[in-house]
Amino acid sequence: MATLEIECPVCGEVLELSDQDRAELQPGDVIVCDSCNAEMEVTRSGGGEDFELELLGILTTCPNCGEEFEVTEDMLATAPTVQADDGSEVSIVSCPHCQAGIELEFEDGPDTNPLSSQ
Repeated sequence: MATLEIECPVCGEVLELSDQDRAELQPGDVIVCDSCNAEMEVTRSGGGEDFELELLGILTTCPNCGEEFEVTEDMLATAPTVQADDGSEVSIVSCPHCQAGIELEFEDGPDTNPLSSQ
């Protein structure tokens, strides 16, 4: 049985999907990364390498209030970016629960938009 390995576009964790897993997945189904909780929608599910995912959102936990929330593409589009103490560029989003400013850092990949299609 062949296993398809897909790299999470957010954290780089490798997701392994067997032929049986892929046979059960239909376009519109959602897969969640075990490491970073990024949600990816199945956009194409065929045999072999004919399989695609699109990043829907990123779940994060507010360090101030401890509540979990989804970081959306719209949030990132309006979020200011600043240079962190370590020199990296981070986006500042507001927690929808307590309004605390949270720094989010994304690793650069082949596509610079962390919520773009893969």
